[in-house]
Amino acid sequence: MSKVKNFLALDVGERRIGVASGDSGVRVAVPIDTIEVDGGELEKIARLIINENTDVVVIGYPRNQSGESTAQTAYVEDFAVKLKDIAPVIVYQDESLTSVLAEQRLKEYKKPYTKADIDAQAAAIILQDYMETRL
Repeated sequence: MSKVKNFLALDVGERRIGVASGDSGVRVAVPIDTIEVDGGELEKIARLIINENTDVVVIGYPRNQSGESTAQTAYVEDFAVKLKDIAPVIVYQDESLTSVLAEQRLKEYKKPYTKADIDAQAAAIILQDYMETRL
């Protein structure tokens, strides 16, 4: 039997980074946090990687509706390079429409939510998509 892998998903933005976790045993992604981009984000992600015993970091990969790279794609790729020394393995997962889906999901709860909640929920959708298509 293969070892259960722990995943940490990041929805990387210029202001905030949504974070979710999950594992290959249960295969359910859970939003866990939002990290402000304030210069300390790499240290916070490194702590999460250690605390969550992360095997794989899944990063949402933005593209436009035609599937082409955008300025945000380059931003995310540059951010991923900064993680290469602290993340055991980095993979990308298409993040098309995840923020829209996240907001729809949060509206269904009929409770107040913030932009940070949307980002964390989007990270969970990214991770859930990854686990459903790759595991």
